[in-house]
Amino acid sequence: MEKFALLARLEAKPGKEQEVADFIKSALPLAQAETQTVRWYALQLGPSTFGIFDTFTDEHGRDAHLGGEIAKALMAHAPELLATDPVIEKVDLLAVK
Repeated sequence: MEKFALLARLEAKPGKEQEVADFIKSALPLAQAETQTVRWYALQLGPSTFGIFDTFTDEHGRDAHLGGEIAKALMAHAPELLATDPVIEKVDLLAVK
């Protein structure tokens, strides 16, 4: 059962909203290749606010994801796409269905 998660909030630069949406959607194959990532969601929370939410069974899986290819790609593209640094929060899941 998943007990650990990450919530990343991304704020697109003006005019870069579609590029941010396309970028996070393009990360799906990378997430699918991560055996320790149980679920991975790309979100749009508002006109220029996006998110990524992913779940893990243990802390090791969560840490592996933080050092993985999606995080590397996000940090490499952040200066050109994002208005602010990504906000990445470690989340403990209390209940899952």
